[in-house]
Amino acid sequence: MKVSARNTFTGTVTNIIKGAVNAEVTLTLKGGIPLTAVVTNGAIDNLKLKNGDEACAIIKASSVIIGTDLHDAKVSARNIFCGTIANILEGPVNTEIDVEIGGGNTVSAVITHGSAQRLELKVGGHACALFKASSVIIGVS
Repeated sequence: MKVSARNTFTGTVTNIIKGAVNAEVTLTLKGGIPLTAVVTNGAIDNLKLKNGDEACAIIKASSVIIGTDLHDAKVSARNIFCGTIANILEGPVNTEIDVEIGGGNTVSAVITHGSAQRLELKVGGHACALFKASSVIIGVS
């Protein structure tokens, strides 16, 4: 599967909690990293998704927020992955940040150039990538 989104992670479905309309799906990525998605029950049914299945999580880089010193932060985003900044590509308007989060997984974010400067991000430095569970698209082969 080829998609334009920078963040495509393969994992194993380890939990599905169905509500009235939506379901919360947990994928466990390489390295044991849990990633949470919220999708409709219809999507779960259409994908025939069940525990133990391999699935992909897709997140656009523009949906990822970057922060520093967030280990004790209280935020509503379900997915908070902290790691080491592997790459920074600066542009006049936006900056792309790649954060290695372990298990061979890297989260890419596109943030404003001004935000990157304000955060004083450096390759090799520490940063956290955040995104809401509702920003995740689930796919299967």
